[in-house]
Amino acid sequence: MSKPYKRSIIIVDSKFQLRFSALICIVILVLSAFYPLVIYQVLTNISEKFPQSAEHIATMKSDLLNFLILCQAFFGILIFVVCIFFTHKVAGPLYKLKQYLAGLRHTGFERKLSFREGDYFQDVADEVNLTVEYFQTHFKEDTVYIDEICNYLKNLQQVVPDDKKLILSDVVTKLKSMEGRFNEFIG
Repeated sequence: MSKPYKRSIIIVDSKFQLRFSALICIVILVLSAFYPLVIYQVLTNISEKFPQSAEHIATMKSDLLNFLILCQAFFGILIFVVCIFFTHKVAGPLYKLKQYLAGLRHTGFERKLSFREGDYFQDVADEVNLTVEYFQTHFKEDTVYIDEICNYLKNLQQVVPDDKKLILSDVVTKLKSMEGRFNEFIG
């Protein structure tokens, strides 16, 4: 039986991933450009000390320079691709966390946050889930308390003067509205 199709998007947050990868590449290429310059300078010094071999050394220098430039280009591309893959393991979870928080704001506590296996920051997902559970527990306790207050205020309406009954009725209505929002939010 064939494996199920799994779509993999490598560039999740292009601004972050491309900028970070380019920055790392530039730093590494600048730092690694030092050794070809040293080799080039050594060959120049050798050709000055041995003028009879200057033509042969100049050819070697030219060939070596072309080879080193090609190696630097390959090395730069390789570093860039590797950085894209590493940043994918960071950008993916952050993107999913951002989507989860937006969903939380719009639909409430419907699901738990989880990252793909192998992604970084698994502990962040666990911590977010624990925090959400904490809020759910407290919201549930608050809705029970709000319900108790509403019942108490309804009983109180029976014994207060008529001008206060309207105020208590408004308070009960607003508390019931809050309770409804809490229940909708916590599911």
